[in-house]
Amino acid sequence: MTNDAESPTEVTTPETSEEASRPANSNRAAPWPASFAGYIGSGWADRVDVAQPERPQSAFAAERRRRLSEAFPGRRLVIAAGDRAVRSNDTDFPFRADSAFSWLTGWASDAEPGSLLVLDPIGDGHTATLYFPPAAGRDTDEFYANPAVGEFWIGARPTLEQVAADLGLATADLAGFESGADDLDAAHDAILARTLSEFRLVKDSYEIEQMRIAVEATARGFDDIVADLPRIQQHARGERVIEGIFNTRARVEGNSVGYETIAASGPHACILHWTRNDGPVVAGDLVLIDAGVELDSLYTADITRTIPVDGHFTEVQRRVYEAVRESADAAFAIVRPGIRFAEVHDEAMKVIAAKISEWGFLDASADELLDADDQRHRRYMVHGTSHHLGIDVHDCAKARRELYREGVLEPGMVFTIEPGLYFQPDDLTVPEQYRGIGVRIEDDILVTEDGAENLSIAIPRTADDVEAWLARR
Repeated sequence: MTNDAESPTEVTTPETSEEASRPANSNRAAPWPASFAGYIGSGWADRVDVAQPERPQSAFAAERRRRLSEAFPGRRLVIAAGDRAVRSNDTDFPFRADSAFSWLTGWASDAEPGSLLVLDPIGDGHTATLYFPPAAGRDTDEFYANPAVGEFWIGARPTLEQVAADLGLATADLAGFESGADDLDAAHDAILARTLSEFRLVKDSYEIEQMRIAVEATARGFDDIVADLPRIQQHARGERVIEGIFNTRARVEGNSVGYETIAASGPHACILHWTRNDGPVVAGDLVLIDAGVELDSLYTADITRTIPVDGHFTEVQRRVYEAVRESADAAFAIVRPGIRFAEVHDEAMKVIAAKISEWGFLDASADELLDADDQRHRRYMVHGTSHHLGIDVHDCAKARRELYREGVLEPGMVFTIEPGLYFQPDDLTVPEQYRGIGVRIEDDILVTEDGAENLSIAIPRTADDVEAWLARR
């Protein structure tokens, strides 16, 4: 049922003005008699409140709040979960809490819209209180008359006591929150938002485990797609079939997809963020699939594989594919604590420049192309090689450049390595046999104490392994 269904209206009583109390969509429904509130609020069985243990991430969230408290002594901090976003008229997009809010509370896919985490200074630290609208009880007309919070509309909502026990946090009714003139609000204060981004650059053990689980779920999603390739090819919108198959896995094993799935077949693979996904998937073409499962904890994988639709690469497709894989492998080979994040991209681009020179696209050596005043090879790969990954698909995005792109790698950092080559179908600088080929290989990388681990290595990567993967379907 959506809000297009007939919605209840107010209960009209002598104390209630019909015009003042009418919900926004009540003009479609008949009014209820005054006696209805008493009737609908009675005759319900008592609920058994089953105590739940504190969720595993609560201890990690408490440590994150402690670090934040140390960074802002004496300041009152407000971190909002955010509110629902309107999709059209009176229907909303699915709610997803703000990442910083979830990181600091442990309240993730089940967080309540409108919630606030407030850190109030006390002594040399802070007290933490989670404010949110409590459940609309059966003694209120919101229970059945408010589509935003009413239990008849969206199901049972948690009580203040339940959330406090679940998260190990003090809770309070949002109606009692009073903002202060000197509050630091993460939604608007750049320094607070930047600090939270920078704290997330290095993942704790809980986050790393969540990343492993997200990658494993995503791998199963890719297997689902490969197994269904014959059906995918039969549909005029085969790209949408791919999207639907992966989204099913994401909803079964997690909260949703971490971002809009890219299912780009044939020349669509040359469009970096192709999410229209309305084209066919044709034998003889490559299909580029960029997808990630977002868990209920909101941590997401971000993986790309490019596969030949009919199971075998052509000679030119294989040449391009293996060039991209060599670029990814070269970048991965240098990852270790102590190098600069930017070096990962530089290493990948050395291979890309060498291949473009070798294939004769440009009358220049790889060294000439890599010169800061040249860079013509970037025409065929305009994006960066890596971005941080975690509770956001493009994680830590508000961190300072000197800590992000120019930052030094530390154990516990998680990021992508995703070189590509994209030869647009109308690019006259490209030999005709290459036009319309787009390839990207993307893996999720964990920096370890003495090197790196490719979290997504189990998903076939080499051209030979990809062909063997497809042959098993």
